[in-house]
Amino acid sequence: MVERVLATDGALQLIEKLRAMHGPLMFHQSGGCCDGSAPMCYPADEFRVGASDVQLGEIGGCPFYMSADQFDYWKHTQLTIDVVPGRGSGFSLEAPEASGF
Repeated sequence: MVERVLATDGALQLIEKLRAMHGPLMFHQSGGCCDGSAPMCYPADEFRVGASDVQLGEIGGCPFYMSADQFDYWKHTQLTIDVVPGRGSGFSLEAPEASGF
């Protein structure tokens, strides 16, 4: 079976850094406007997954969810999560770091 979501080495390194700072993590990609197309990283116990969210898989041992509406558009693709230089966005944990997902 093909994994639906992967992470680059750089993303995995940032996940480990954030996990050391914040404990267990999870990711959610809502597909809304503005920052909604970027995956958001949260402490695992601070984000409530909805009944219509779909778990695509795990990256760095962290569950990765997407809203069902967004999943309808992406269900035939394999996502690769990477990091880019600069501040992260929105409410994601990496926002104060020097790189974002």
